[in-house]
Amino acid sequence: MTPDLVSAVSAIRQGRARASELLQASEAAADDPACAHAFIRRFTAQARATAQGTDLLRQAGGPLPPLAGLAVSIKDLFDVQGQQTTAGAQVLADAPTATADCTAVARLRRAGAALVGHTNLSEFAYSGIGLNPHHGTPANPTTARLNPTPRVPGGSTSGGAVSVACGAAWAALGSDTGGSIRIPAALQGLVGFKNTQALTPRDGCIPLSPTLDTTCAITRSVRDAVLLHAILADRRPRLSVQPLAALRLAVPHTLMLDGLDSTVAQAFEQTLQLLRDAGAHLHEIALPELGELAGLQAQGGFAAAESWAWHRARLADPRQAERYDPRVAQRIRRGESISAADYIDLGHQRRDWITRVERAIAGCDALLSPTVPMVAPVMAPLLSSDPRFFAINALLLRNPSVINLLDGCAASLPCHAPDQLPVGLMVWGPAGADDRVLSVSLAIEALLHRTHAAGPPSDFGPSALLDEES
Repeated sequence: MTPDLVSAVSAIRQGRARASELLQASEAAADDPACAHAFIRRFTAQARATAQGTDLLRQAGGPLPPLAGLAVSIKDLFDVQGQQTTAGAQVLADAPTATADCTAVARLRRAGAALVGHTNLSEFAYSGIGLNPHHGTPANPTTARLNPTPRVPGGSTSGGAVSVACGAAWAALGSDTGGSIRIPAALQGLVGFKNTQALTPRDGCIPLSPTLDTTCAITRSVRDAVLLHAILADRRPRLSVQPLAALRLAVPHTLMLDGLDSTVAQAFEQTLQLLRDAGAHLHEIALPELGELAGLQAQGGFAAAESWAWHRARLADPRQAERYDPRVAQRIRRGESISAADYIDLGHQRRDWITRVERAIAGCDALLSPTVPMVAPVMAPLLSSDPRFFAINALLLRNPSVINLLDGCAASLPCHAPDQLPVGLMVWGPAGADDRVLSVSLAIEALLHRTHAAGPPSDFGPSALLDEES
C-alpha cells in the first residue's frame, strides 16, 4: 500500500491505481486476524459501489472527489443511513436503523469516501483503554509487530485506530472527549487530530459529554489529517510554511511530564533535541494552571454529569442496567451525585481557567507534550483487575484531557524510532489555533521523517496539499 491517503488519492488520479483495487486490499486487511474485533458491522456492498463509481468516473474523464473512493471507517457512535448505531453496547442492540447520515458521515460520503463499516470502541466511548466486553477487544497491531504480548489499542476509538493501523481503512472517523482520538493514535503510531470543538458538527452522534465531545479523525500522516479536517469542518485550512527556526514552541512542565515511562521520556527528549538542533526556539514553562486539572474533574466532571443525564433512565431499569459494561456504568453513575449547582459552578470554573491558560500561553506558536505518559500497556492485567484498569485509564486520559477542558486543538503524531514501541508527541494550542497546530505538526513530522527514515514522505508541502484537495 502507498504510505498515506494523500498518496493513494494521487495514484488514483494519475491512473497508477484503481479505487476498486485499493478497496480490495483494504477488505483483505479487514479480514486478517490482526484486525480481529476492529469492526462491529461492515458496509461491504456500498463501499464497493463507491469505489467502482470512482473508477468509472475517472475512466469517463470526470473530476474525482477528494477521497477518491478510498476506505474510511466510522466509529459506532455516528449515524450511517440504513445502519444501526449502537455505541459498542449491548443495551442498544435493538436500536432502529438510522434514517439519514449524520453531517460528518454525509460530508465524508460527499467527498467520495468508501464507508467500510462501523468500528468497535469502549462502550459509549467511556474509556481511554479501548476494552469492550461485548464485541471483544482488538489487540494493538502496531506493537504486535515488535512484541507478541497483546497490548491495548487505546480508546475509546479503538477499532478505528486498528482499522487504519492494519490497512483496512485510510482514515477513521471518531470522537474525542478526553483523548479518544489521540490516545489510540499515540499507542499505535498514527496521527490523531482533535480540532476546536465548534468547527465540526456533532449531530447524529451518541454523546458522552456535549461540553467536551469533538468530531475528528485518525489518519496515517499529518497531511492526511489536514485533508480529513478540511472535509469534516467544511473549511479550507490556512496553512503556513515556516522554517523550524522561526517557531516559538513551549514545553509545559506541570502535570504533562509527570511519571513518564522510560520509552516515552527518551523519545520525547530526543524529539525536543532534534527541534533545538533544527533551530526551533523551545521554552520551558511551568504553566501551574494545569495543576488545577484534578479539581476540574472532581466527581467525574462534565463527562459524568452529562452521561448520567443521557443514561439515567436506562440505568434505573435493572434489566437494562445489567447489560452495561460494569466499569462504564460505574463511571456514569458518578454523575448522579453532581448537583445542578455543582454543574453550573463547574462551567464557571472552566471558563475562568480557560481565560487564565490562554493568557499564559499567548505568543507561542504551539505547545509540546507527550500525548500519553506510557507506551501501550499489556492487555491481560487490565482485563482482570478493576483497580489497575481505573489507574491506567486515568493516566492515559491525563494529558489529552487538558486540551478538551481548554476547548483547544491538538495533534498527536508518532515521535519514536522505528524499532521502539509507539510514542505520541502532542502539538497543541488554544481554541481557534487549528491551522497553526497543523502547520507546526507538518514541519515536525517532516523533521522526524528525515531523522528516522520512516513514515510518510516529506516532499509534499502544505500548498501542494491544498492543490490536491481542490
